[in-house]
Amino acid sequence: MSETVSEQQGTGQAGGRLYGVGLGPGDPSLMTVRAVQVIAEADVIAYHSARHGRSIARSIAAGHLRADHIEEALVYPVTTESTDHPGGYRGALDEFYEASAARLAAHLDAGRTVAVISEGDPLFYGSYQHMHKRLADRYPTEVIPGVTSVSAAAARLGTPLVEADEVLTILPGTLPEEELTARLAATDAAVVMKLGRTFPTVRRALERSGRMPEARYVERATMADERTDRLAAIDADSVPYFSVAVVPSRIASLTPEPAPAPAPAAAPEAGHGEVVVVGTGPAGPLWLTPESRGALAAAEDLVGYTTYLDRVPVRPGQLRHGSDNKVESERAELALDLARRGRRVAVVSGGDPGVFAMATAVLEVASQDPYRSVPVRVLPGVTAANAAAARAGAPLGHDYAVISLSDRLKPWEVIAERLRSAVAADLVLALYNPGSRSRTWQVAKARELLLEHRAPDTPVVLARDVGGPEESVRTVHLTDLDPTQVDMRTILLIGSSQTQAVHRDDGTEIVWTPRRYPEG
Repeated sequence: MSETVSEQQGTGQAGGRLYGVGLGPGDPSLMTVRAVQVIAEADVIAYHSARHGRSIARSIAAGHLRADHIEEALVYPVTTESTDHPGGYRGALDEFYEASAARLAAHLDAGRTVAVISEGDPLFYGSYQHMHKRLADRYPTEVIPGVTSVSAAAARLGTPLVEADEVLTILPGTLPEEELTARLAATDAAVVMKLGRTFPTVRRALERSGRMPEARYVERATMADERTDRLAAIDADSVPYFSVAVVPSRIASLTPEPAPAPAPAAAPEAGHGEVVVVGTGPAGPLWLTPESRGALAAAEDLVGYTTYLDRVPVRPGQLRHGSDNKVESERAELALDLARRGRRVAVVSGGDPGVFAMATAVLEVASQDPYRSVPVRVLPGVTAANAAAARAGAPLGHDYAVISLSDRLKPWEVIAERLRSAVAADLVLALYNPGSRSRTWQVAKARELLLEHRAPDTPVVLARDVGGPEESVRTVHLTDLDPTQVDMRTILLIGSSQTQAVHRDDGTEIVWTPRRYPEG
């Protein structure tokens, strides 16, 4: 940090100077030149330790400590959440940090230079940060960065952490298991810190997220007693706090190669190939679940309608097999054939793959020979109906029916009978596929049929391109529904006799259906 920047921290008043000194991951030779200089110039060396009194930070810097250094050992009163402090674990720590800061402030007020040494980087899960927050606004302060355990672990594994546009997520192992699982599933690469007693939870999260085969373990990176291994091989009872789990770059593990549809007799590679049908929601990445995001990142092949494939970021090593939206069975067969060759395949679907989408096509083909042994999973996505309902308010707050108006796969007579039954039962309706360039009469016919049972002022939500750049959500009366305003990117939500459309004071209109239905 430059002198100018350093002086901007703190008041610049008379007194000593505070340094937060990063020592790196453990090997003293990885200390920076600046860290060594600051330790040499300091009057006071402060370091944190557990109640046993041993400090990793002090052991790293030991070769640079002088006999005339004043040492301040800041000993944590607790290292687990078991405490009888009236403020609980957090209260005990806050009291400790305040007392430690007061001890250092006494030296600074006396004009002494204080270096708080910290393994790794001082502001990366470092204990120094608690002193920084309490003192940096009162005294001139400089932070000396250090090599983090994350970088050290990757170096010792000899494995790239991230490449190209991959995202690295750093997680504390103290997170709840469900949260760890979701974040591990969603990211490209990850490092989980603070293992020790959290290791069983981290291990289960890696297994549940499907990341265990990639996971590596690094203990005390760059130290004399360093240990590295596959994480699956590690005994939980042997894991110390200063260890990390590493899920490295996926790109290096992908092996791009031409992958045309193989002959039907191709044999599967046991335990490797599978098909995952992924729902991307109605629009882009904001609508993806963590599980779906992870499945898309892990796939070697992506198969789908080109419009939906375009929503998925291009990743080095992945092969993309795009087609138009009228060859669902062919796409399903291609995906299953690729999986039989041992490929990890994601079939990309819009919305939820089980709602008028690709899951049915894949499962239909997978139920036939020779695909019965190919593993198939279906991952849910946000449906168009749910997305549109959320934009409008809560029109699906009570019982509702979902019907497609497309007569491409079923005759109109069937559609009409289902509409009559649903409207007679006073259900809210979510109407998919209401119109297209080749189907222009179904909406008008449906409106005519619905008006036989519903009031003319029944609220109708027209939601188009929800979540996309051309999003439009508006509410009209059933009698005013204009078929020319409806296309394949539109979904219609038709209210029941109980559905309300209310104008609020801020000028917005909300549509909602009460959860309580009137008796009689």
